[in-house]
Amino acid sequence: MSTVSNTIADLPLSHHRSEDELPFVPYQEGVDFQLLQVSIENALWVVRVRSQPDVTIARHKHTGEVLAFTIAGSWRYLEYPEVNTAGSYLYEPAGAIHTLHVPETNDGITDIWFAVRGANLDLDDDGNIIAVIDAAMVKEIYLGGCAEQGQPDPRVIGL
Repeated sequence: MSTVSNTIADLPLSHHRSEDELPFVPYQEGVDFQLLQVSIENALWVVRVRSQPDVTIARHKHTGEVLAFTIAGSWRYLEYPEVNTAGSYLYEPAGAIHTLHVPETNDGITDIWFAVRGANLDLDDDGNIIAVIDAAMVKEIYLGGCAEQGQPDPRVIGL
C-alpha cells in the first residue's frame, strides 16, 4: 500500500509580488506598465497598465486570448460601444482587432490588469502589420525601462 504525502512542503510554491516590488516603466507617452509575469515558452505576459486621460494605444490584432480587469478609471475600444470602468472584466478571443482609448474626460489614472496569450499585431490603416508585441518584446521593453530607472533586476515572475 502506497501513501500519498499531502504536506505543504510537497506542493509547488506560489509566487507573490506586492505592488511596490515591481516598478512601472514607460510604454508610450502617457502610458506606463508593470510586468507581473512573463513566459516566452507559453506566449504569456501579464501586465498592469496605467494610462493618463486622452491616450490611444495603436490598433492591433490579438493572436491569442486576452483577459482584462479594470482597477480604476475607464477605457474602451473605439470599434465597440462598451466602456470598461472600475470593476469591469473583459474577455477578448484570439483574432480580436481594436484600438484602446482612454477618454480625456477621465479624472486621473486609468489602471488595468491584462493577461495576454500570444502577440499583439499592431496594424496600420490598411491592416498591414507594423509591429509585433509578444512576451519576448514586452520582457525586453520592461527590462530596458527598469535598467534606465536603475533597477536592473526586477523580480518578475518567470524571469
